[in-house]
Amino acid sequence: MTDLELYELEGCPYCAKVVSKLEELGLDYESHMVPRSHSERTEVEEISGQTEVPVLADHENGIEGMNESADIIEYLEETYGSGAA
Repeated sequence: MTDLELYELEGCPYCAKVVSKLEELGLDYESHMVPRSHSERTEVEEISGQTEVPVLADHENGIEGMNESADIIEYLEETYGSGAA
């Protein structure tokens, strides 16, 4: 199992941006496709407190439910990309 998990929706442009960044950085991650209906996204709501996607979990770094694609991309770049210490 990888430490990175991404909750996403097929055809979601915000999810696609996050997937693109993960691939650009060469990161392994586990994808969880969520139901189209918000009312059926109980797993996403449990980890992030809301039903919007994308949501990233990075268990190694204590991130359990980060949402907002721009925040996720910034986090990935700072943690795993050229911004990493």
